[in-house]
Amino acid sequence: MKYDLICVGGGAAGCFAAAHAAAAGLRVLVLDGNDRLMHKLSITGKGRCNLTNHCDNETLLRNILRNPRFLYSAFSRCSPQDVMDYFRQSGVPLKTERGGRVFPVSDNAKDIVNALQMQMSRYHTEIRLRTSVKRLLTENGCCTGVQTAGGTEYAADAVLLATGGMSYPRTGSRGDGYRLAEQAGHTVIPPQPSLIPLETAEQDAAEMQGLSLKNVLLTVKRGKKTVFSEQGEMLFTHFGVSGPLVLSASCLMDAADITEYTLLIDMKPALTPEQLDLRLLRDFAEVPNRALGNVLKSLLPASMIPVMLKRAGLSGAEKVNSVTKEQRRALAENVKSLCYHVSAMRPIAEAIVTRGGVTVRDVNPNTMESKITPGLYFAGELLDTDGFTGGYNLQIAFATAYTAAAAIRERKNSLFYAG
Repeated sequence: MKYDLICVGGGAAGCFAAAHAAAAGLRVLVLDGNDRLMHKLSITGKGRCNLTNHCDNETLLRNILRNPRFLYSAFSRCSPQDVMDYFRQSGVPLKTERGGRVFPVSDNAKDIVNALQMQMSRYHTEIRLRTSVKRLLTENGCCTGVQTAGGTEYAADAVLLATGGMSYPRTGSRGDGYRLAEQAGHTVIPPQPSLIPLETAEQDAAEMQGLSLKNVLLTVKRGKKTVFSEQGEMLFTHFGVSGPLVLSASCLMDAADITEYTLLIDMKPALTPEQLDLRLLRDFAEVPNRALGNVLKSLLPASMIPVMLKRAGLSGAEKVNSVTKEQRRALAENVKSLCYHVSAMRPIAEAIVTRGGVTVRDVNPNTMESKITPGLYFAGELLDTDGFTGGYNLQIAFATAYTAAAAIRERKNSLFYAG
């Protein structure tokens, strides 16, 4: 049997493309090495699935870090509103939270997974699980199908590579798509982690393990240059720092030169240094005979106080009426600019998405078809494009998948009418 489309990879992009192509009457086969479809999608967003961002296309493009212009056509074909409409029409109520993040009302990613599975089943999409692709089949320079690791060959008019990157390898993202793309003559930008926690050289981060900070200002510097500065939430861990601010900052950092970056945390961004000093003086004046460590509880989280005191050269046992101006200044400087030096990114397996991948120079942005090997298409994380946290990366997956499926459908229709 010859298929109209073979989707290599049964993740968000592969299944979204399969569902749309099958609904248009195409004969579709999905091949995936896992024992179930959309494993990564089922755990994304801590199991809640931040499937897109409720914003206009201009805002969407501003939140794409690499190759946003390449995605202009895809986002025009499949906008965040289109994604939301699709899942609502598939029976999934949605809600929009802070920052435009869109989730199922149920807070259950499986609702999104089940909706796509239902649509694929409705239009008779064929699925082969535990089936890895060994190589692409070509004839006269065109992609004509695939050969599985078991030796079975499947013929198709079009093959879509949607295998994902290298993050969360236990969900099936092991980099197989890069190998297949290179077989077809494509250049692969070396994969790096993106949206990844950071390890710090200073060990006192571990002393605050589990401490979640809100409304703090995180500034990242590379030498004297500021590469990121944003207010929000972050988290201390046993190895360093994580949380939304850190994940977003990591997107702008180069893993190859990671030790050149410094993190500065402002615990009180609403206060100027002068206002913070007045705050300290006021707090000290209210209880002049109390120990400094106890007085700071109204200013800082309890687990952070020993770290701040040590950084300022204080023990915490000092009576506040004995604290000198210089000691008070040292304390305030740490409150306004708690400094950590980045020693490493966490392993790529822990990244939310993979930076790098198939270079977009060799892919048609209007169709997602290879410029090198006709009949071969790409979608999702496999491509060298990624965005900030907030639903932008799944939007890339859905939009590129839809664009590929639409182009394959249009190609088949044109061939049908031509002869």
